[in-house]
Amino acid sequence: MKHGFLIGAPTSGTGKTTIARGLMALFTLKGLHVQPFKCGPDYIDTKFHAAVCGRPSINLDTFMASSDHVRELYDRYGADADVCIVEGMMGLFDGYERDRGSSAEISRVLDIPVVLVVDAKSAAYSMAPLIQGFVNFREDVRVSGVIFNRVGSARHFAMLQQVCSDLGVACYGYLPKKAELEQGSRYLGLDFSEMPENKALVELLETHVQWQRLLEL
Repeated sequence: MKHGFLIGAPTSGTGKTTIARGLMALFTLKGLHVQPFKCGPDYIDTKFHAAVCGRPSINLDTFMASSDHVRELYDRYGADADVCIVEGMMGLFDGYERDRGSSAEISRVLDIPVVLVVDAKSAAYSMAPLIQGFVNFREDVRVSGVIFNRVGSARHFAMLQQVCSDLGVACYGYLPKKAELEQGSRYLGLDFSEMPENKALVELLETHVQWQRLLEL
């Protein structure tokens, strides 16, 4: 049985691509067959996924394709995979009409859980109402837990763990705030002249994220 989850976020610019790429690389280095997917018609992130996983990354888009077709693509390309990782786009519920065509809709169509990447820079317990809102907004969107990004210190992470504990939401770990992990952006895509270095990113995720728990989803 293959495992799968979608990496979403409250907004763009939270670090979805960095964490998705890092997890893909980490699982691949662990000897797993990772099948990458990307929500929407994006053609840049898919090339980067393919470079990390050694297999094509497939677009899943309910604006230009039917739900049945999206399910068929997921099942076909993920058939021999140990884990399927779907990178979301924009904010989790951002679609062409309310949440139609959004990452949340893809998670509903595929019936896979969402791992929410939350930018915790300059905030601690204020994350509680934000996370609670995303977890409870729709019963048919399963936010399984959170990975925090841009965490300033061990003390900062302990405060964020308290947030998850109080909400009853799984905390899968964090990525510390480091300048070398910041990734620039440009019109219609990411700036690939400033990609974070793979080895350092993988080592940080292996240290600070409970990646084994993600394989149980």
